[in-house]
Amino acid sequence: MAGGSINIRRDISDPFYRYKMERLQSKIEGKGNGIKTVVVNLSNVAQQLARPPTYVIKYFGFELGAQTTNDPKDDRWIINGAHEASKLQDYLDGFINKFVLCRSCKNPETVISIKDQRILMDCKACGTITEADPRQKLSSFILKQLPAKGKKDKSTKKAERRARKEAERNGTATNEDGNGSPNGSSDQDEDDGDLAMDAGSDDELTRRINAEAQELDEPEEEKEVEWTVDMSEEAIKARARDLPDDLKRALVIEGAEDEDGEGNSYDQFGKWVLAEGEEKGGVSKLDDVEIYLKAKELGIETKHKTVAVLAQTIFDENIVKQVEARSSMLKRMISSEKHEKSFMGGFERFVGMEKPELIPQVSAILLQFYQNDLVSEETLKAWGSKASKKYVDLATSKKVRKSAEKFIEWLETAESDEDDEDESSDEE
Repeated sequence: MAGGSINIRRDISDPFYRYKMERLQSKIEGKGNGIKTVVVNLSNVAQQLARPPTYVIKYFGFELGAQTTNDPKDDRWIINGAHEASKLQDYLDGFINKFVLCRSCKNPETVISIKDQRILMDCKACGTITEADPRQKLSSFILKQLPAKGKKDKSTKKAERRARKEAERNGTATNEDGNGSPNGSSDQDEDDGDLAMDAGSDDELTRRINAEAQELDEPEEEKEVEWTVDMSEEAIKARARDLPDDLKRALVIEGAEDEDGEGNSYDQFGKWVLAEGEEKGGVSKLDDVEIYLKAKELGIETKHKTVAVLAQTIFDENIVKQVEARSSMLKRMISSEKHEKSFMGGFERFVGMEKPELIPQVSAILLQFYQNDLVSEETLKAWGSKASKKYVDLATSKKVRKSAEKFIEWLETAESDEDDEDESSDEE
């Protein structure tokens, strides 16, 4: 698979790992002594790592012993010689380990700063400050690229803005040094994170316009990547303890299980479905009976969390056409309102996080759920009435439900028509 998103830490195979990046794509040009490799999407990947693309291309050059050239205006990042994308991806793992990941919690949410000729990585997830290896050739390059005294480089300012926004979102105000202080707001008053649906309101639209206008006022800086959730091990464990039953599934914390002792089973099940689908050339080629028997083997075929995993793993970009084919198995496994809600949560994560290109098709997908009796009208209306940050961040949840408006309106209209018909029958 040439494109698509992958985990920033490729040693983690968990399909629910939050930190993603594009898979590197390269194109070989020229012949003979003039042969060269163009890294097509290096700017996007560097942005997702919150590092300048010059750091990445220079790292490749140092590791490969090859000359590199770049033209940021044309977005051309070139390495002399022929280098396959898979080989570059392996080298990128090295860059991530040495210049992106926190040495303590191993999360990629770090900000680089220079102090006393030392390259420091300040982790906004766990608060630890670690030092990049000064013996690396790239370390020398970074130190030579220091901005003028008193100024911060673009990647540092970008990461600090990202941290401030995240702090404000989580209820703390962040000063210029990145230190947080309470601002008096609390998310605990929001009834498990559910908020009245506000995606289309004037206030929300105004906030979005103002936020985007503020970014346009800073043309010299690239749009930053945002980490929407604290992914430190301690934070994950805390969320796992606090989550309602609908969500306690497929959380991997270095082999730990969730409170009912079955966390690894759901994770194992999800990984199995994805692996089998890839081996057979696509998830649509995976047999329903095999899926059900695997769930039964793990003892989770009746659990509501299992259908949340299924919603995230048994479909691809052709989900609209795939729902009917999967409906027999799903109807057998979706046996209660709790199962329906869990299935909708998994679906929301699938389109919101894994396949955002499917968001415009949400209404068409929900129609298939409804017509194949997978989710009841009551559950669909309740789901569509308010955004939730149970399964995805709030902005994504609003976006998914915004796309569902046509379907929800259709449901309301269909119900009104039925009521009118009933009244007419009574009058006769």
